Amino acid sequence: MNVAVAKNETGRPLSDSFAVARDRLPGAAEARRAAFEAYERTGLPNRRIEDWKYTDLRALMREVLPLAPAPDAAALTKAASALKLQGVKGARRLVLVDGVFAPKLSELGGLEKGLAVRTLRDVLEAGDAALQAQLFSLDSDNPMVALNSAMMTDGVVIEIANGVVLTQPLQIVHVASGAAPAAMFTRSMLRLGKDATATLVESYIAADGARTYQAHDSLVVAIGDNSRLDHVRLVEDSREAFNISSGMVTLGAHAHFNTFGMVSGAGVSRYQATIAFAGEGSTVETNGVNLLNGKQHADTTLFMDHAVPHCASREVFRAVVDDSGHSVFQGRIIVQPHAQKTDAKMMTRALLLSDEAEAVNKPELEIFADDVTCGHGATTGALDESLLFYLRARGLSEKEAQALLIQAFVGEAIESVVNDDLRELAITAAQRWLEARA
Repeated sequence: MNVAVAKNETGRPLSDSFAVARDRLPGAAEARRAAFEAYERTGLPNRRIEDWKYTDLRALMREVLPLAPAPDAAALTKAASALKLQGVKGARRLVLVDGVFAPKLSELGGLEKGLAVRTLRDVLEAGDAALQAQLFSLDSDNPMVALNSAMMTDGVVIEIANGVVLTQPLQIVHVASGAAPAAMFTRSMLRLGKDATATLVESYIAADGARTYQAHDSLVVAIGDNSRLDHVRLVEDSREAFNISSGMVTLGAHAHFNTFGMVSGAGVSRYQATIAFAGEGSTVETNGVNLLNGKQHADTTLFMDHAVPHCASREVFRAVVDDSGHSVFQGRIIVQPHAQKTDAKMMTRALLLSDEAEAVNKPELEIFADDVTCGHGATTGALDESLLFYLRARGLSEKEAQALLIQAFVGEAIESVVNDDLRELAITAAQRWLEARA
């Protein structure tokens, strides 16, 4: 990654905020200090950094807000009301309010055998060197990852033992109470043992009245040999919020990772993830949807690192952009020299609903092996006028006809969600966006 050394405009106040907040930041003081120094060397990323060319946070976000205070009783009450609309049938809910784990809103009783759930704060304060090393394994050359490493306040650490097949999905819910403009820094980790199966849902929502805030989140996932993880990620933050999230997923041998993400909220969002193949014979399916209108800006940046032979990956991404929205998809497939017999494909499509809408699709292949099957494609277009006419001629209004075609356009990605209840959750979120269109 090309790094442009530049100071954040608000670097000095943020340094002060880091110093003031250190009493609230659990454990790993030296690692935090090193991470913050790494962030300060660059500051907020800008267009001169290649991977951030289309999401210039120095222009879009301008500053990092002060750390959110711990939620009080009023904040927890507002969060409880917001959760009523975001429940997943049969899921075990783990709730973070304003960046702090909320045990009273979470479901920690009766854990299935082989499942352990702890807070990030407990793990860091316990000083477990192995776990801390894994928690800090994300790329600190990325300034926003480094900032998250320095400032992370809480999160959940989930461990699933070998041979365990969880029957109950796990849902991590991030709730912003909106007490005041502030930033939340969270990090979670999931370690899935060998021959195990689990489903993880991540939801980002705002309580009534929450408007201007920043959610800085990251997730570290390790999938053991012969294991499967289904992952669903839904971003429905306030339209004035910023959501900057990162992920690091590592797969063992013959593992399966199926992930779906949809962004319909937040004024500015960026999801950056690295998926690394560490064992042969593994498969990754990634599907994503951006549903944007107004002046929303959403960036999905994925790095698929094929480092071992006989692995396969599929990426399907859809963007529907209305008004002056701006969608970015950057997908890079890297095939290392020893990763022979790699089978990797990527396809991204964008649907523009107005003359001012923009979609940037940047698929990339970096292939250093000669016995591989790889390919990518990208298309951008508008709704088919003949199909609109056909539907209008059969009694549908223009808005109804457009909604039907949009649902069909994003349907391929949503259908990748295996769990029926989670698929319905994604469909409902998409319908809320469609109903809100003018």
